[in-house]
Amino acid sequence: VQLQASGGGLVQVGGSLRLSCEFSGRTYGVDRVSWFRQAPGRERRFVAGIRRSDWTNDGSILYSDSVKGRFTISGDNAKNTVYLQMNDLKPEDTAVYYCASRKKTFRNVETSSTYDYWGRGTQVTVSS
Repeated sequence: VQLQASGGGLVQVGGSLRLSCEFSGRTYGVDRVSWFRQAPGRERRFVAGIRRSDWTNDGSILYSDSVKGRFTISGDNAKNTVYLQMNDLKPEDTAVYYCASRKKTFRNVETSSTYDYWGRGTQVTVSS
């Protein structure tokens, strides 16, 4: 499975960006797609995740507390793409954002080591 993240950029505080994660290859095994982010000098952290089995099932969506209410994750099965709409951006959202996928598992969604494939990342910079 290959993942390609895009949509990052420079935005002012309070602005918005939409990230896209297109996945290809042997996608039939993909069960969950999540976004992580990594700021300089910090560990990679979970941002949001969604199960592919039902893109419209809100019950499968998880957010970190730091982005809840500002970010929205969604998926388009026809396009094999997951989106991350980011609103009301803050300087602390500045990071490289990565999308990742994994097969079905009961392991913790927020643990990066449980993911099988990763995209290269896209830089998001929020200026004050």
